[in-house]
Amino acid sequence: MKKLALSLFLFTAFLQAQTQDEQMLRKLYTTALTDSKCYAWLEYLSNTIGQRMSGSDGAAKGVLYTQKELEALGLDRVFLQEVMVPKWVRGAKETAYIVDKKNKTEVPICALGGSVATPKQGITAEVVEVHTLKELEILGEAKLKGKIVFYNRPMEPENIDAFVSYGRCGDQRRAGAMEASKFGAVGVIVRSLNLRSDDFPHTGATSYGDLIDEQKIPAAAISTNGADLLSRKLKANPHLQFYMKLSCQSLGEVLSHNVIGEIKGTEHPERIMVVGGHLDSWDLGDGSHDDGAGCVQSMAVLEFFKKLQYKPKNTIRVVLYMNEEFGGKGGKKYEELSKANNENHIFAIESDAGGFSPRGFSFECDEANFAKINSWKPLFEPYLIHNFFKDHTGSDIHPLTSKKIVKAGLRPDSQRYFDYHHAANDTFDAINKRELELGAATMAALVYLFDQYGID
Repeated sequence: MKKLALSLFLFTAFLQAQTQDEQMLRKLYTTALTDSKCYAWLEYLSNTIGQRMSGSDGAAKGVLYTQKELEALGLDRVFLQEVMVPKWVRGAKETAYIVDKKNKTEVPICALGGSVATPKQGITAEVVEVHTLKELEILGEAKLKGKIVFYNRPMEPENIDAFVSYGRCGDQRRAGAMEASKFGAVGVIVRSLNLRSDDFPHTGATSYGDLIDEQKIPAAAISTNGADLLSRKLKANPHLQFYMKLSCQSLGEVLSHNVIGEIKGTEHPERIMVVGGHLDSWDLGDGSHDDGAGCVQSMAVLEFFKKLQYKPKNTIRVVLYMNEEFGGKGGKKYEELSKANNENHIFAIESDAGGFSPRGFSFECDEANFAKINSWKPLFEPYLIHNFFKDHTGSDIHPLTSKKIVKAGLRPDSQRYFDYHHAANDTFDAINKRELELGAATMAALVYLFDQYGID
């Protein structure tokens, strides 16, 4: 009889906790959709401040603005972390055209982040089209020396998760110039990492590895329409030439900041739960999706808790990282200082996949914690959040280590993200207010559950 009574008591307690959690999630989503500053914050970041390239005036303005807005929430602490970041400037707008006999056809290009400039007069050379880095070894110096290498591997359209397609073709942008230089190429152009046919070239960081300055060659992205046109023309005339002119330059390192705000935990203030996105952007658009959306969603998590007068058991900290796009210095500095201060992080979540409708989360954790997470699925299903899986969670929280930590990445619908990623059309008009707010509520819901039940 006593066992039956105990079982009934435990079952009743379970139902009460479940009802409490359902009610809290409902409050979070209602607050997000009816009473959040999330969209207004992003509008100011995007339209008043604009691009926030690492080391730029826009980035500095973004730091001051978000610091001020976090202070206005009445958090327990708001502070800045100094971090040295690389400063690279694009210079004058890039120009390029295909030279086919006596005809010149202009095509849209943009320098890749970190690229060196061409000579002032630009460069003109024959083009060799490849689809993989491995093809360079097959062609060798005899066929590549003095040429412009054209990497024309498109993103695979068959993958439902567009990030899978992105991951499988990103090496040509990241390492294409470094590898082509080894065979005597004079420049590279890379097909934009984009699933749509358009005239927007998509930038992104490139690396020269350990190459000395004299070995570095200029690198640019070409729009998908431009890449298709060049490929067609090469088939008709393998000896056509390509002209491009870049005036970008690297200006060393400058001082910038991570922006941090927190609500102290009432039971375990020494246990820290982090929610964040990266404040820097590329310079072609205003970075609304990448990653202004993630920043304001992360700020909104603390906004919701303050408005609902929720007192977290653990310290909840928002971190807006600097320099994710071009070196990841902000995330590395945050981890460095966390270790120096002996901080204990039990949970971290990042939003850096755009402001589209949330679909679920990726996780980095052990099986016991993943089982716990999956037990929460029924709480999210009324909001159409049901995709929980193990995978990479985020570049800025990747360096973060503690004795035991669970990491999560917000995963919105990915179908349209790469239409805007690193391009001039990543602007505020591409943001849907409701989708942005749903993402913020979804992050807050997961933070709440981890705060309530901890990690195993």
